[in-house]
Amino acid sequence: MATVRRKSGKPLQVNPHKLSQPMGATLAFLGVDRCMPLMHGGQGCASFTKVMFTRHFCEPIALQTTAVNDVIAVLDGGDYSILESIKNIHDKVAPELIGVHTTGLTETKGDDLRGVASKIDVPLVYVNTPDYQGGLESGWTLTTQALIDQLTEPCDRVDAQKIVLVPHVSLQPIEVEKLRDFIESFGFKVVAVPDLSSSLDNHLGEKQASLSSGGVTVAELKQLADAAFVVTLGASVKPVGATLQKKNPAIQHRHFDHVNGLQGTDALVAWLLETSGRDTPPPVVERWRKRLQDAMLDSHFSIGQTRFLLVAEPDHLASMAASLREVGGKVALAISTVDSPILGDIEADQVIVGDLEDAEKMRDAYDLIIGNFHTEALAHRVAKKAVMRGFPNYEEVGIALKNDLLYEGGAYFLFEIANAAERMREELVHHERERIKLQGAA
Repeated sequence: MATVRRKSGKPLQVNPHKLSQPMGATLAFLGVDRCMPLMHGGQGCASFTKVMFTRHFCEPIALQTTAVNDVIAVLDGGDYSILESIKNIHDKVAPELIGVHTTGLTETKGDDLRGVASKIDVPLVYVNTPDYQGGLESGWTLTTQALIDQLTEPCDRVDAQKIVLVPHVSLQPIEVEKLRDFIESFGFKVVAVPDLSSSLDNHLGEKQASLSSGGVTVAELKQLADAAFVVTLGASVKPVGATLQKKNPAIQHRHFDHVNGLQGTDALVAWLLETSGRDTPPPVVERWRKRLQDAMLDSHFSIGQTRFLLVAEPDHLASMAASLREVGGKVALAISTVDSPILGDIEADQVIVGDLEDAEKMRDAYDLIIGNFHTEALAHRVAKKAVMRGFPNYEEVGIALKNDLLYEGGAYFLFEIANAAERMREELVHHERERIKLQGAA
């Protein structure tokens, strides 16, 4: 099916759903155990990010800021603010790592993070993430590359059973955990980078900590280069594979655009069987594949009659569109936050790099909306139903445990979408009956 791919063409975003690079960097640092993200920029930038992630995960979020304003940025240059902030953080909470990332203000000024880092004798990773470029995906990827580039020690040997897993930013913590467990069931040891599965997974800790609790450790980051394989999941994180291979050219890189739905998961299973030397997958994997096949049969009538609007980050768009298309769903419109090569592979009538104003203007093209919390207001205005997916989601609790991945998550996803589509149709029938009844009474 031919896909029309274009940019919105407007000089600005009127009703944006895009999230910034510094937010992606913050999220990546939160996937490192006992790490304190330090946003080098205005206090409002860090406050907004902290509030958004706190409401999405329903968890306390560790994040500090250098609290630079325009006057300080010009007169001080930012170096003093970074040095003082790091000193205070180190003295008060003694983190295993401090993750310094920039914003638009400090990038416009041109602060030299590398130069500042050379003056500091504490565990530190720095990354340039101006919010006038890229988005959530690129902030996550740049930070992941920085973690490997600045912490991982070169190595000339490999552990044949060790795999480094690099997930894209739109995976929820439980999805990272499910994927890691899935790969380990074939006999491998997996280290996820970053790893939100044990830091923001809604677990009840002993006490509220001032640092990220759980995730990949600094010690594990230093020893990544002895892995036999690096598996990247999502087009946005594909460059991370090459970053790790610089530490050890013997590492083999295997990339998957997604592992959602039947075909996507089958591709991963085929590679795992080949690499592990196994003849058959574990029984639980075979069982869930059969369940997904049954779910596809059960849901394809409802999903096949529905036209969808998808609103998400590029990698998330590609995975959801693939799952829906497998059961006959029609993706009428896919709206991405930023441009990406993966958009060209999405089977949809139209793929737009745009905003929610574009979606509102094209309201007649779709029946059901799948997107983040910002699409809820759109759904009310255009009288459509919405299913929440992506960052942020303030509408529902338990988002960290929402799984759409692999055979198991794929079945859950199809059932949820099919049920939403049926409820939408039932409401349309109800409203039409009420309209006819009112006409008859008049």
